[in-house]
Amino acid sequence: MEQVARRMIEEADLPEGYLGWLMVMLSSAFWKDALAAVPPERRLFLLPHCLKHAEGCPAEYDQFGMNCKECGACSIADFRGLAEDMGYRVLVAEGSPVVMKIIVGGYVDAVVGVACLNVLEKAIDKVLLAGIPCMAVPLLSSDCRNTKVDEAWVNDMIRTPYIPAKQQTRSYVHLMRAAGDMFENESLNQLAPRVRSQVELTDQAVTLETIESMDAIAATEHISYDFLARGGKHSRPFITLAAYDAMSGGEATGPESEKAIHAIPASVKRAALSIETFHKASLVHDDIEDDDAYRYGQLAVHRRFGLPTAINVGDYLIGLGYRLLSRLDADDPVPADVRADLVDNLAAAHLRLSEGQGAELIWRDAKDRSLTPLDALKIYALKTSPAFEAALTSGMRLAGDVTPYLDAIRTFSRNMGVAFQIINDLNDWIGDSDNKVNLGGDIIGGRPTLLWALALETLSPSDREQLLRLIDPSSQSSDELRVASIRRLYDKAGVFETALTLVDKHQARAEKVADEIDVEPLRRLLYFLVDTVLERPTMPSPPVVSLGIVAPMQTPIEK
Repeated sequence: MEQVARRMIEEADLPEGYLGWLMVMLSSAFWKDALAAVPPERRLFLLPHCLKHAEGCPAEYDQFGMNCKECGACSIADFRGLAEDMGYRVLVAEGSPVVMKIIVGGYVDAVVGVACLNVLEKAIDKVLLAGIPCMAVPLLSSDCRNTKVDEAWVNDMIRTPYIPAKQQTRSYVHLMRAAGDMFENESLNQLAPRVRSQVELTDQAVTLETIESMDAIAATEHISYDFLARGGKHSRPFITLAAYDAMSGGEATGPESEKAIHAIPASVKRAALSIETFHKASLVHDDIEDDDAYRYGQLAVHRRFGLPTAINVGDYLIGLGYRLLSRLDADDPVPADVRADLVDNLAAAHLRLSEGQGAELIWRDAKDRSLTPLDALKIYALKTSPAFEAALTSGMRLAGDVTPYLDAIRTFSRNMGVAFQIINDLNDWIGDSDNKVNLGGDIIGGRPTLLWALALETLSPSDREQLLRLIDPSSQSSDELRVASIRRLYDKAGVFETALTLVDKHQARAEKVADEIDVEPLRRLLYFLVDTVLERPTMPSPPVVSLGIVAPMQTPIEK
């Protein structure tokens, strides 16, 4: 698209500044017919906050954005009224996470949006990857305050007529929705029937008061099912479903996606669900080991119910995972050799995950905090890669013989896992509002990271000694001052730039594996995982330290 846009600019003798505009226009033109095939009531109209008049705006905000009062002071109300009259869902918000949540939740199948040009430029790749029809109009400025837009252009786009047609582009959104649907009450009860408790899950988190009124034996099951169903992107179950589909023809991403997804056997869904139970068990235990206070924006299980109960809940989820794999189903029989391969695959992943976590814990409790980049990468390969490998291999094995692809999937998963964990390290210096994670939480919490290892390897002996003193538990400095000082040394060592270079290196290795896969739907899935999972963060400016006062880091507009 960029190449086409550049040729058009050359031919029209236009300046470079028109490139982004032209790419947004080309993308909208590409999606026009596909968006027209979506009825207005299945479309989302997205507006930015900055179109409002900043002074005196009476609108309030909730988790989904701004609740416009339609006072007539700005163009938001006019656009909103037109869109709602046509049947659109309307959202006034910033950023892509809430939009993807709405799309994956199954509420909409197309998006018409208004945003500043730099946000739209970043979104083009994501839109193409997701396969969601999207048309957009750039704001006339990027001032983020009292901005304006070509109103006639927006009105024309909203009025895109509904012209029924078959889906032409491939999309993984339907498989994402299928993965999320497995954790709804009805589906969860069908795939993993409760044995003890029949209490329905609600939007409210289970509390100590809730379970005190229950049968004591049923309480563990209820807490476990609540944690299993709550939070997370369900990426591992999605990968399992998508891998099965890829090796079965890839129909679930095409025009007949609904029919293909409906035909996915219950055994495949149970395998996908089991991988999530193992993952959730590891999160419960990780939160205990690291004494993290929050998970999914709520108090961690051990903070709500106590340490012994949380350990027991994690153990219960492990047992549930293996029960899901071992269940016999007369309507959907799985050959014994396939079932054995699945159990062996997940057991191997479980062992490697525990080895990686064990190495991390031993380092955390050791007096010597030295760490080489190679050792950090080994821990990453053990902690993160097995989940990708287990999810891919399980889905593929349920579709047939996976032997010819085992080495390729292992290499792909190792490089994906390492790159993903490095990005996770970088995100630690941005923060995570969903899990209430503070900046620099990994290093203050005593977790070994590649950034730490790179700094130790690069800094001068005196700076290295200072860095080691900063994570000494006996330090009298506040966490804020320590984080600011560590960040200064990290910047001095150039660790963020080096880490991003390593992400590029491991991504290239993963892509090389995908290049050589001879099954086109599987190759496409691996490319999709690379491009969606390995999303680079935008690093904020370092904090300013002066006279013991730390100025807060800026939060990037787009993570």
